[in-house]
Amino acid sequence: MELSVQNLSVQIAAQPILQHLSIAFPSGKRTAIIGPNGAGKSTLLRALAGLSRDYEGEVTLGGNDIRTMGRKTIARHLAILPQGAEAPPDTTVERLVGYGRFPYRTVFHAGDPKADREAVEWAMKTTHVEAFRRREVGTLSGGERQRAFLAMALAQQPEILLLDEPTTYLDVAHQLEVMQIVAEINKQYDMTIIMVLHDINHALRYADAIAVLAQHHIYAQGKPCAVLTTDLLARVFGVQADVFTNRKGNTVLSPVCLVSK
Repeated sequence: MELSVQNLSVQIAAQPILQHLSIAFPSGKRTAIIGPNGAGKSTLLRALAGLSRDYEGEVTLGGNDIRTMGRKTIARHLAILPQGAEAPPDTTVERLVGYGRFPYRTVFHAGDPKADREAVEWAMKTTHVEAFRRREVGTLSGGERQRAFLAMALAQQPEILLLDEPTTYLDVAHQLEVMQIVAEINKQYDMTIIMVLHDINHALRYADAIAVLAQHHIYAQGKPCAVLTTDLLARVFGVQADVFTNRKGNTVLSPVCLVSK
């Protein structure tokens, strides 16, 4: 299912955040959205998820204007893991993941218990949290907690997964663990991944395509190695960087200093 944006403009408190932005996200691929603070990355993600409808232009999901679709209808196709997701600290991991089944339940229909159970088990296994299913969320480490919330999003069994800075506040090992899980989900289940990232090297390594947000619009987009250059880092982020190849043959950008003004 394709998710795309046509001529999107957003203002907050009369200030332009996004202006005339258009982009189509390729199905079955991992797209990273990067850009400086305040560029509108999270604003774009909320519009893509149907959480914010206060904009001009159009967001389409499967060819349908997302503003005409009900929340549960959207959630059967698309899941989002926002920044700083919260849950009552005494909620168990298994119950938290079960919350992801809300699109399939109504006041008059409790859903399919077998399908719900299988989806929850799959999501916990995929994110490696099944071993602490009975632990309370408040007792988890940062990495465990992020994986539990990722499992909740996956329990929706979406075709498209939106991630807003999924590695923020995690140590290096847990950052890699989360990114590798995301890559595996995409590879095994052909799930479309759209992720806002701050780490340039994560974008280089784990994305099939990159969209750079700056100056209220898509400043550049394309394949990671073609887009993420030292010149772009200087122009968009104001930093000078060195580029080298690591032992696995991956391109790495290493910021050195601020661009002289």
